[in-house]
Amino acid sequence: MVALTIALAVAGCTDGSSTGRGTGKAGRSGSNSGGEGTGPGRHAGKPSPHRTGKETSRPVLVPGPHVVLPRDPAVLARRLADITTALDASIRSWVKGGPPRSPAPKSLVLQALYQQRIYRLLAKDEELAGKVLRRLDGRLARVAQRLVTAGARLRSLVTTVTSPVTLKLQEPEPPANLLAYYKKGERRFGVDRYVLASINYVESKFGRVSSASPAGAQGPMQFIPSTWAAYGRGGDIDDPHDAVLGAANYLSASGAPGDYRSALFAYNHADAYVDAVLIYAREMRRDPRIFFALYNWQVFTITPHGDVRVTGPGHRYDKRAVVLP
Repeated sequence: MVALTIALAVAGCTDGSSTGRGTGKAGRSGSNSGGEGTGPGRHAGKPSPHRTGKETSRPVLVPGPHVVLPRDPAVLARRLADITTALDASIRSWVKGGPPRSPAPKSLVLQALYQQRIYRLLAKDEELAGKVLRRLDGRLARVAQRLVTAGARLRSLVTTVTSPVTLKLQEPEPPANLLAYYKKGERRFGVDRYVLASINYVESKFGRVSSASPAGAQGPMQFIPSTWAAYGRGGDIDDPHDAVLGAANYLSASGAPGDYRSALFAYNHADAYVDAVLIYAREMRRDPRIFFALYNWQVFTITPHGDVRVTGPGHRYDKRAVVLP
């Protein structure tokens, strides 16, 4: 019924084969929560702390977008712990008045990007991940293990970009809008709001990628048009509100909420996809701050020369990005 946006960069997690929502093709390509390539020309050294707000406050960790990630497991574990603490504090400040209707501060975006890059690296390097995860403690150890697993499961569905691809990109709707759509889908169809959020993340990075997939799937929830005709309730396949409700309708008709695994497998015929969606949904349900972190994760594609980021700091949403292998 649906297909993952573009054969290479979608939700920063999977890519574009046919999710088919009815066709069930699992081939992904090019963007996953997996490996982070630092590539040549990156700036070495630790992330630079910058002061934000009053100078009497403690320095806040705000790494630049191209800081090289350490490969020493002990150092990387400390970096992950530090950036998670800093990002949590930034998210608390950003959402203290309720779900935001405006973009996140630049410092928060940079923190989320650094965290994402670490998780991408761990998702593609099982040996390094094991060494890093063993050095984490408490809740972070448990959450990190699950996020790495989700990223690795999605990465297993991805193939590398081997020919030039043009991606259509756009700003995602504000968190307040998206959360309202997920809640409406939950009320109307009984489908958990965080399952809908997780699909939105995996399929299009909350709508950042607006390209159709090679299989023809469209919109922020990546519907095949024929499936949309049956479940889209007469709405606009590209409209986030309509797409979320269409997805909730489809999942409900496919067995949710009684059997989410079957419903999600109908949405995308790949066990790894089902696993990842359910992991992200559970983590967001346990701690809603994770939704706001994922909301600020960026779109990457995977090429023979490493990962290429196409959204976020240093990029403009000028509707298109050309990715070369």
